Parts: sequence; structure tokens; C-alpha cells
Amino acid sequence: MKAVVVNGYGPPEQFVVADIPVPRPGPGQIQVRISAAALNPTDIRLAGGAFHAQAPLAFPYVPGNDFAGTVTEVGPGVTAFQVGDEIFGEAVPRALRAIASPTRPSLGTGSLAEYAVFEADTPLIAHRPPAVSAEDAAALATAGLTALSLAGIARLKPDETVLVVGASGGVGTAVVPLVAAAGARVIATGATADADVLRDLGADEVIGYDEAGYPGGVDAAFNLVLPGDRLAGLAKAIRSGGRLLTITYPAPSQESIGRDDVDLRYVLDLDATYGGMREVGELAADGRLPATIGGRHTLDQGVQACVDFVREHTIGKIVVTM
Repeated sequence: MKAVVVNGYGPPEQFVVADIPVPRPGPGQIQVRISAAALNPTDIRLAGGAFHAQAPLAFPYVPGNDFAGTVTEVGPGVTAFQVGDEIFGEAVPRALRAIASPTRPSLGTGSLAEYAVFEADTPLIAHRPPAVSAEDAAALATAGLTALSLAGIARLKPDETVLVVGASGGVGTAVVPLVAAAGARVIATGATADADVLRDLGADEVIGYDEAGYPGGVDAAFNLVLPGDRLAGLAKAIRSGGRLLTITYPAPSQESIGRDDVDLRYVLDLDATYGGMREVGELAADGRLPATIGGRHTLDQGVQACVDFVREHTIGKIVVTM
């Protein structure tokens, strides 16, 4: 089969599209013919060696967490899916087993490929609703799951003000509609060229990325892009008793943000406490969780997709179709 292949730690320019053996499912696993995959920062950072000490990779390595596709084979003991099912979801690389759910881990062989193998018993994989295309489903897997977690943990109230830093990315374009639907006022950071899209998604105001321009006294801030150890400037924008939620590594501490009067949360919900892929699919099918796709590539263009992801500004997600 064809796949985007990483043969050693390095930048995405060193990735290749190559033929490798088709993975086969074992007990409790399913094989999926991939229709579409979407890129995430971890895909590139892991292959670049950012976590080589904590999660060493075995090469050749196939990146890709998010996917939509068709079940082509089921291993012994699988009852939730059968051959022919259209499914979608998120599965972290097996090298990241330590951060996956301890009871129902969602692990995979890499979705930037014609075929991949996933664990079947996980809330992070679900049947794809007919009303949601494969491309949209792939784009919403990690982004939608993370957006549900952010909204669930924040417990937003009508008329609160929420600052979304990095609103034009995959998670940002997914969470802005959920925040707006909760009745909160959304202030989004983004490029000038992205302003119309962000307003269409529900943002009340779009501002630049410069932290000096953050408004003061917001009830909650969602950090989707700044390094987790560089949030002191963002924390200054939050009222006393407000909330700061962040999804970026490393996990921050109260000392690092210089505030002990702000509820600080590092969000990584791989147990789907606030909703799994089934809920993501339902919201997408209802139109409450739209997919924003800023770039489309074929598998033959998979290396360029990875390069564009880190070298170019793209709103929403980059999707690779097979």
C-alpha cells in the first residue's frame, strides 16, 4: 500500500510517499481502508523528534491520527464494527500509548496511508453519520473531540466573554461555534484574512495575535497555540475567578502563569469524558459542529500537505484524501 513514510527524525520535507506492507488486525482490532485523513501538530512534532526521549519511534513510521474510512477486516473479539461499516475517529500512535486511555486506548498504525489498523473498543472511534462526508469527519475528529472537552470543562454561561487564542486553527474553528451556541461572547485571535470566516462561525470580534492587544477582564480564555509555559501574558487578560484552559504542551502551573486566582486547566480528554466520537458525529450531522477545511491534498501529495501544514498559514484543517 501507499503511505506517507518517515524514515528518521527530521522535518516534513524529509518525508516520502512509499509502498509498505498492509497492516493486519489482531485481537480486538479493525483494519480500515482510509478515505480521508487530517493533520495535527503532533503528527509533525513526533516525527521531528520533539518527544523522542519520552516516545521513541520505530522506523519506518506512518504519521496521522485523524481518519475516516471503511472497515475492511475485523480481528477476533470485535463486536462493535463489521466489514463495510463507514467509521471515523482519532487514534494516537502506538508510541504514545502512555498518554492514551488506560482502559480503552485508541491506538493506530498511522492514518496517512491507504490502510490502517485501530483498536476497536474505544469511544474515540464511531460510525460516520451519512450526512457527514468522509473529509468533514476526518477534519472533525481531534478538533471536535477537543472542542467538546473545552466547552464541557469551561461550563460557559450566557453573556460570558471568552477569548479564543488560535481560533483559526482546527480546534479553534470547531470550538468557536460551540462557545457561541452557549450564548457567550467570543473574541477570537486570527489573521485579518480569516476574520470573515471566524465571524461566520460565531466570533463577535476578531483581533490580532499580539498579546498586548488582549482585552482585559474576560471570563475565560482558551489557549490553542501558545506554548504551555508561556501563558503569563494571556493570564493577565482573565478576571479574578476566571478560567484558563490550554491544550498545548507543556502543561502549565499556577506559578508559571503568575496567577493563583485563575482556574487553570490542561485539557487532554482521551477518555472522552465530555463526549466521544459519536457525539462529535451527531453534532456535525445536525450542523452544530461545522468542519472548516483550508487545504485538500491527495495521498500522492501527502508530503506537501505536511510541509504546508507547518510552513503555510491555513485556516481550519488540512485534509488528505486517498
